[in-house]
Amino acid sequence: QVQLVESGGGSVQAGGSLRLACVASENTYRRNYMAWFRQAPGKEREGVAAIVSSSGSTYYAASVRGRFTISQDNAKNTVYLQMNSLKFEDTAMYYCAAGLSSGGILGNGYNYWGQGTQVTVSS
Repeated sequence: QVQLVESGGGSVQAGGSLRLACVASENTYRRNYMAWFRQAPGKEREGVAAIVSSSGSTYYAASVRGRFTISQDNAKNTVYLQMNSLKFEDTAMYYCAAGLSSGGILGNGYNYWGQGTQVTVSS
């Protein structure tokens, strides 16, 4: 029953914006850490942004800091990733993750993963 469902991906021109959403089951959302990752073909999966659900504290990869914002709506069991000033190199499949059990907050030690939503940025 633990599920994460991403939405909001699409195709945009460089400089544009998208907002991704991750809707979690109640049990998943109650877990303390939520994060967004991305992976482009031929590249390693990269932690993009994370949020401590209980406090709202946020963390960002250097590559997106100042352009992306992670936020949460506890009433909707939803975590968002607002992506502004998109670049071609932001093109990737974006995944929502929850339930950090080991490692760093932007590492891969999460227990639960969504199916992903594709973001394509054209130059």
